Amino acid sequence: MRTVQTNMFEGTKRLQMNDSIDLTIQSLQAYGPKYNYWCVAWSGGKDSTTLVTLVVYLIISKKIQPPKKIFIMYADTRLELTPLFVAAQTIMDELAEHGYQVEVVMASLENRFLTYILGRGVPPPNNATFRWCTSRIKIEPMQSALEDLVGTLGEKVLMLTGVRQGESAIRDSRIVLSCSKNGAECGQGWYQETLPESLCDTLAPILHWRVCHVWEWLKHWAPLPEYGDFSTELIADAYGGDEAEEINARTGCMGCPLTDKDTALDNLLKKVKWQYLEPLKRLRPIFREMRKPQYRLRKTGLEESNEKNKQRMGPLTMAARKRFFKEILSIQEDINAGAKRSGMPYVILLNAEEQKFIKECWANNLWPNKWTGEEPTADTPMDTVYPDGSIQPLIQFGD
Repeated sequence: MRTVQTNMFEGTKRLQMNDSIDLTIQSLQAYGPKYNYWCVAWSGGKDSTTLVTLVVYLIISKKIQPPKKIFIMYADTRLELTPLFVAAQTIMDELAEHGYQVEVVMASLENRFLTYILGRGVPPPNNATFRWCTSRIKIEPMQSALEDLVGTLGEKVLMLTGVRQGESAIRDSRIVLSCSKNGAECGQGWYQETLPESLCDTLAPILHWRVCHVWEWLKHWAPLPEYGDFSTELIADAYGGDEAEEINARTGCMGCPLTDKDTALDNLLKKVKWQYLEPLKRLRPIFREMRKPQYRLRKTGLEESNEKNKQRMGPLTMAARKRFFKEILSIQEDINAGAKRSGMPYVILLNAEEQKFIKECWANNLWPNKWTGEEPTADTPMDTVYPDGSIQPLIQFGD
């Protein structure tokens, strides 16, 4: 591979593919040798898959000096789009053939997205006041796994992330860790922003990669035997198939309630072989429905509390949890009936262990902290209680 002398502050020339790879090599050569152990945070999306396969290729081709050991941690949210999940399982097997075992990092049973909602009754996240999902199902499990790893090793590791800001980052004095810019993966920048310095230092070796280079690697380079023989071309389906690069779509969790459109799923359903996943379109409306007052409890405002919002809405009622549990299982059944007919991968939104856990939560009358289940439903008319404790009686109309 030719070496190109690049002025990182010049900004007058668009990086070519070999230039991007060379800068990644320089980055890893500069910072990698300072650490005995590296860890790769892999979500299964396009950027982190590019990172993990590229790093392994650079090591096996002897283009970079490997550490004593490299740990690959796959963040399984249980909500990845099916082609991404299938691709990740295949790539795990291929990584194993190269001598790299993958540790699957997953939230504990009670903290997974659907068990947290349907078991404990916590309403789905929203962008305005209650975005709990990224931390609970991605960051906290990864931090816990890192704590265990660093405790065993006795020293901090170098965490490699797939944060990618495009070419402008090369000459930018400040890295903006947005998770929505330039088609970046949902939550990807959070690892770099929030993981404790006591556990790891972070490096983003493909920070400078353009999105076209990511797709060039995944669709044309990585699948070749000389670059690792990885099944990365499968990932394109989740981003729009042959038009993935042009669409520049992002993927997130199935039915993500924080977005206005299921863009990735819509693009996926344009391909005949994935159309059996159509029932997934019912997920997002369910999450939106869950947030409505008739399915939730509300504080009366008369309780002793320092809360400013004394009549805040809270958890899902038991009846609502049971209703939405059945609806989600119905989606799962409809998808898998189609999967059976077409010979495609099954989708398990709630496995047997998770279903059992949720039902145990109901049997134990489990509620979020500071809630008892005795509160009225949020659509119940009541007097208005203001932050200072003053009360505006409910206006009665009638006789």
